[in-house]
Amino acid sequence: MSHIYQPLLIRNLVDAGGSATLRQLAQYFLSQDESQLIYYENRIKEMPLKVLSKHGIVSKDGELVHLNVKGLTLEQKAHIRSICEQKLQQFVQKRGLSIWDYRLLESDPVPDSFRYQVLKESGGRCALCGVTKKDSPLDVDHIIPRNRGGSNDISNLQVLCSKCNRSKRDKDDTDFRSNPPDDKVESCIFCSKEIVTRSIADNGLVLAIEDKFPVTPGHLLVIPKRHTPDYFTMTSHERQCAEELIRYFKNEIPKKDKSVSGFNVGMNCGEVAGQTVMHAHIHLIPRREGDVEDPRGGIRHVIAGKGYY
Repeated sequence: MSHIYQPLLIRNLVDAGGSATLRQLAQYFLSQDESQLIYYENRIKEMPLKVLSKHGIVSKDGELVHLNVKGLTLEQKAHIRSICEQKLQQFVQKRGLSIWDYRLLESDPVPDSFRYQVLKESGGRCALCGVTKKDSPLDVDHIIPRNRGGSNDISNLQVLCSKCNRSKRDKDDTDFRSNPPDDKVESCIFCSKEIVTRSIADNGLVLAIEDKFPVTPGHLLVIPKRHTPDYFTMTSHERQCAEELIRYFKNEIPKKDKSVSGFNVGMNCGEVAGQTVMHAHIHLIPRREGDVEDPRGGIRHVIAGKGYY
């Protein structure tokens, strides 16, 4: 809600008689931030309300929450407040600011450009459970937590839903990007179990198979395990894994076949570009001297007559 910060600030200062502390301003902003109000409504439903309802202390009627006791005297109210305050203070003394470690804003926050890129590359999906942005708020998580030396570098960022991020806390440094959630399409040949059995190499998010209809001997396909339409919808981490596998075979193939002296690397994106399987895949085609009469033009030959110029 950055676009309304300025009028909110001015209005609050006017209402406060011209001046207010930063803390007072922050509390006012929080009360006006609908996203935060919704977040805490959901937190209340998930945690304290569920537990207290189970023990018969409170009940919920629609959006209204009730204490299951009525007619408390002034002394009883004071006693309950005292007990609650004592519990709060004990918890604060024991845990300090770590009570709120999952909500504390960092003094060195993730740059907005990184946050945008990581969220975009995630495809709007939690890297752990696979839930989408339509079903749960998504957080940008530090793989190696900040309090354990993790940086704000984009390589240390992944997207988790609020629930997974809360569960992870700051005790774990698992890179869930390397274990994509199952996202198969039953009718897709590259999502089938057959592809796994045909795999000749695996690199985290991608695998490699031999092309069933090779253009040249040794023609390989590098395929993301997650179902995604084409190269442009692959995440940066998937593309990185794919490039590493391509480079591996670029070095290994000539060791086994001395006749290989070049490669074509490419992908078809969309039916008009020749794509027949709508699951991203990258071709690695070994080339040998004399495999065509005149190799000049290379990929330009995808349009007849455009290879020579």
